[in-house]
Amino acid sequence: MLDKAIPPRTLTLNAADNVAVAVDPVDAGVTAAGVTALKRIPRGHKLALSKIATGEPIRKFGQIIGFATVDIPPGEWVHEHNTGFHAFERDYAFCAEAKPEFVLPIEQQATFEGFRREGSGGRPGKAGTRNYVGILTSVNCSASAARFMAEEVKRSGLLADYPNVDGVIALTHGTGCGIDYNGESFEVLKRTTWGYACNPNMAAVLVVGLGCEGFQIKRMKDAYGVEESDVFRTLTIQETGGTKKAVAAGIEALKVMLPIANRAVRETVPASELMLALQCGGSDGYSGITANPALGKAVDLLVEHGGTAILSETPEIYGAEHLLTRRAATREVGEKLVGIIKWWEDYTARARMDMNNNPSPGNKAGGLTTILEKSLGAAAKGGTKTLAAVYHYAEQVKSKGFVYMDTPGYDPVSATGQVAGGANILAFTTGRGSAYGCKPTPSVKLATNTPMYLKQTDDMDINCGDVLDGVTLEEKGKEIFDYLLRIASGEHSKSEEMGYGDAEFVPWQIGATM
Repeated sequence: MLDKAIPPRTLTLNAADNVAVAVDPVDAGVTAAGVTALKRIPRGHKLALSKIATGEPIRKFGQIIGFATVDIPPGEWVHEHNTGFHAFERDYAFCAEAKPEFVLPIEQQATFEGFRREGSGGRPGKAGTRNYVGILTSVNCSASAARFMAEEVKRSGLLADYPNVDGVIALTHGTGCGIDYNGESFEVLKRTTWGYACNPNMAAVLVVGLGCEGFQIKRMKDAYGVEESDVFRTLTIQETGGTKKAVAAGIEALKVMLPIANRAVRETVPASELMLALQCGGSDGYSGITANPALGKAVDLLVEHGGTAILSETPEIYGAEHLLTRRAATREVGEKLVGIIKWWEDYTARARMDMNNNPSPGNKAGGLTTILEKSLGAAAKGGTKTLAAVYHYAEQVKSKGFVYMDTPGYDPVSATGQVAGGANILAFTTGRGSAYGCKPTPSVKLATNTPMYLKQTDDMDINCGDVLDGVTLEEKGKEIFDYLLRIASGEHSKSEEMGYGDAEFVPWQIGATM
């Protein structure tokens, strides 16, 4: 009886909104947010605050998230049965909200215990949060050989002699041949492979090929001026004399690399050496209210401490890009982002798809209705700082501060591009309970709501659902920032404890498979 006496909680996120979000389920006939629910409103879903006539915009976050497909009376459940999507003009207002960034002096910046990397052989000098030896492949045909090498090292117990090495990981993929080796497919795979090879979380790398594939290792080495060394080696199965001989040669190369990798020790480095990849997956109606804006507060802190944060997933900022162009450091930066949006509109049209296809069944069950609504919540991960630069997929990120990288919304493909760009730590928000890891980069999982956090405590690192109970976004952002520093210093995230991350290397395949 006491529970029935307590009215369900709702949130109206902006004075201009004509819907409220049900924090708790609202039963039919119950009054909430000043209206009486006409039917049951599930938690995380939307309740109409006033009449919305057919064709009129539906507003949440003070922004358009869709258009009424029928007359929607006050108290009605607002979801895909009465909400539609169509494109509309947005005011990009380039640079209108850009401002000079405040960055703390180096002596006042937070620190973490990381691995200093000396630049050599074309590899840039950076700081890592992990110390892996990686086996990369140029083509799917060499994937098994790479796995055989990693499995043999693990089975042999060799790693016991190298306590400073986090592991030997085989990161394999399903492409590398049947592609236009003079076109975009080759260029993207080249950038991705080299980006992983020089990610600061990699102490040393062996690249394994078949030999006759479209993606030729030599072309990649020539493009980046890479030379063979004790921390960067290559081989092909055909040149070595077959799979068994290639595996044996690979293991011998790893035996040379491991003692060198083991020499690395953690030392105190400033937080300005952190490059944080931002991801959200299995989003729900709380994502844009709790975990994403809380992560945005952590991003603002990181930028103030001189670090870098990468927002991505272009299909999931579609409809919110006008909020980012306002923050662009220059008009050129803003227009580059708009150009990428237009490329995606054409890309999906050619594939006979629609940008609004993005919200998944799980997203919709969690309360999200259109890509516009999903994007507005997703963009909140990027905080409030000036957008310093925009990068294409897997390009090396060289700017400090808040930046954008074009990637698909599919999390493994998106994160692969960010890690190739240099990300040495990753934060991943989820409302439905996405399970994900990202070797060689540690992944921190942020739950958007308490029930899911309690149900999947083995997967989730931080509960952001308590924002709905009174914890401020600033407090939660500080908690996230401090936790990221601990993970960067060597504490394992939940996904690392369970061993996630070997299967999540998924380079973006653009174009036809021939």
